[in-house]
Amino acid sequence: MSTQNTHPVAYVRREMLDPAAPPPGQTGVIRWMRENLVSSWFNAILTFVALYVIWYVLSGILPWTLNGIWNATSLNDCRAIRDARGLESAACWAVINERWLQILFGFYPTDDPLLARLFHGEALAAAGGVDTVFNGGLNATQRIEFVSAMKNQTSNGLILFFGYWRPMLALLLLVVAVAPVLYSSLPRSMLLFSLAYPFVAFFLLWGGSVWLPVLVALGLVACILIGRTLASRFGMLGGTLGGLLAFLLIFMNPLSFLGITGVFPLLPTVQGVFDSILPWGLAAVSSDQFGGFMLAIIIGTSGIVLSLPLGIALALGRQSSMPLIQWVCVAFIEVIRGVPLIVWLFTASLLLNYFLPPGTSFDLLLRVIIMVTLFASAYLAEVVRGGLAALPNGQYEAANSLGLDYWKSMRLIILPQALKISIPGIVNTFIGLFKDTTLVVFIGLRDPLGLTNAIRATSEWNGIYWELYIFVGLLFFTFCFFMSRYSMYLEQRLRTDHR
Repeated sequence: MSTQNTHPVAYVRREMLDPAAPPPGQTGVIRWMRENLVSSWFNAILTFVALYVIWYVLSGILPWTLNGIWNATSLNDCRAIRDARGLESAACWAVINERWLQILFGFYPTDDPLLARLFHGEALAAAGGVDTVFNGGLNATQRIEFVSAMKNQTSNGLILFFGYWRPMLALLLLVVAVAPVLYSSLPRSMLLFSLAYPFVAFFLLWGGSVWLPVLVALGLVACILIGRTLASRFGMLGGTLGGLLAFLLIFMNPLSFLGITGVFPLLPTVQGVFDSILPWGLAAVSSDQFGGFMLAIIIGTSGIVLSLPLGIALALGRQSSMPLIQWVCVAFIEVIRGVPLIVWLFTASLLLNYFLPPGTSFDLLLRVIIMVTLFASAYLAEVVRGGLAALPNGQYEAANSLGLDYWKSMRLIILPQALKISIPGIVNTFIGLFKDTTLVVFIGLRDPLGLTNAIRATSEWNGIYWELYIFVGLLFFTFCFFMSRYSMYLEQRLRTDHR
């Protein structure tokens, strides 16, 4: 016999309660602080010690930074202004206000007659306007003083926009040239401008005859066409040798070793003919006038663009089944990686001309770019080789099963995956390359740090160092941070394995 509960139920809930808010100490900032800062007595001690260190550092840095002096002509003026304000310490940012164009562009010439006319025209117009406002109350001395002050106030801005129009235009076009690579949504036809940009930038920065970059571009196209034509008839080896011979005849004189001169190379002869017919060009600027961040960007960008394809070729050559190609690539990579960059820069400065045909003289900046490119390509070769080794053998077998030859399988299947894997290492090499451009100061080029030392050696700014180094460091950080963030964006965009 079963027992049943005959007692009536006092209350049965028919509706659910609304969700209640969590306790104040279990959500938001309070919970985060409890879990991350004071979760134990040891973490609490570390937190308070860290807060004290941060307060101690900022209490000395922030007043020095925020109380900085921006308008002064020398370090002594900065100190006089600091003492007049009754400050114990103050940053003398005036050195950046006075010399920032030199830090950016070095000693790039700005002696443009148009620029001088703009200076005087604007200053005289302003003086006339002030004289009108004061009803002709300015005498000749006051007018001269006002013109001088106006020129000093506007010279930096006018020099930036007019005196440095060539390097500024080259940097602006650099952004346009790399845009198709950074953003895949842009039309692929813009890649043609990316290929033409090196020649445009060379003409803008170095000046000289317009026919030199034009004929160099046409000569490279001719070498490629000759190599492809010979490759279709005599195989890849014949095409490579034919393209190399055409390159030597156009740009160099391999017969000079035999004492044959006057006929080759073809480039100077053809350029002389065009210059005699249409002498177009800009005022020439020598490489020793380059400096600052413009120099770092030129060397870094050239090394990055040129070293990547060379590094990929070295990585493929190191894995080649042909012993000669493999031995050459291995020897090149190990020798370059086994010697510091500063040694190679001294080699470029002092010894590279000895390995060239007699009569050949390369500009120092061009020699540095060549050495930096070779140095970075050796490191990139190992990074790309790591990406190739990370691919499973099934990818190679899949390419073979589709009937693709070696180059098509590499271009369509293997390299896209290997380069995607190698993006962090590649960008890390690029960032290191850009920062290593400061080593060119040891061979006489005026990089940002070299110009910083030159500014500190002047009588006006002798004894200042923190402000200049902080400014240079912030500029380097900006460039490197952009490259690292773009690397992260590129990794996310190419991450298709979980879509």
